[in-house]
Amino acid sequence: MEKPYIICHMVTSLDGKVTGDFLGDRQYGSLIESYYRIHRQYEANGFLCGRVTMEESFPQPAHVQATTYDNEMPVSKEDHVAKQAPFYAVSIDPKGKLFWSKGEITDIDEGYNGAHLIEILTHNVSGCFLEHLQEKGVSYLFGGKSELDLALIASKLKNKFGIEKLLLEGGGIVNGAFLQANLIDEISLVVAPVVGSPEATSLFATGHYSLPNTFPASFHLKKAEQLDNSGLWLVYQK
Repeated sequence: MEKPYIICHMVTSLDGKVTGDFLGDRQYGSLIESYYRIHRQYEANGFLCGRVTMEESFPQPAHVQATTYDNEMPVSKEDHVAKQAPFYAVSIDPKGKLFWSKGEITDIDEGYNGAHLIEILTHNVSGCFLEHLQEKGVSYLFGGKSELDLALIASKLKNKFGIEKLLLEGGGIVNGAFLQANLIDEISLVVAPVVGSPEATSLFATGHYSLPNTFPASFHLKKAEQLDNSGLWLVYQK
């Protein structure tokens, strides 16, 4: 199958948690900066996040609301390529809940700023939501009728947008789904020297998608680099 080379790039605690107070702790600020530096260093064609991660990382102005598009519109449910771009922000949003102010990301980090948005949807989304995406210049791809076929999505990202290298950047549920679908080629972890909260989300939170509970072959260590404040950068390859 033609697909991008997919690298799961995350910050984790020692026990593999990707959420928690440690991410906002000033003493680990240099490790967060290392994460963003490595993100840029990979020179990928795009990054992919789940809906919650995308919404938390790139919040939209309050005036962009679903009520603006409250009438069902007869919009054809076919893939929509708004534009070709050098870098993409791919959002897994099966039910169509993310409303955008424009078709690209605005961020202070040059590794994210200006990325053209691609929404990943199911056919369950409303026509008015598709109208919104078209109006704002957001591209979108359909990954299934009611459940997402991640292999199909990966293939479309490669063939419709030319994405050769894609950074998979959470959250844990989306990471787990890509792992279960055997689509991850490399894992890049910036590890903070802290133990996370028991209720925090794991790096690979599996079982949330309708996928076989199987896993790919084991990964081997490609790189281990010590970072500031007793952190590590670990890279594993399939």
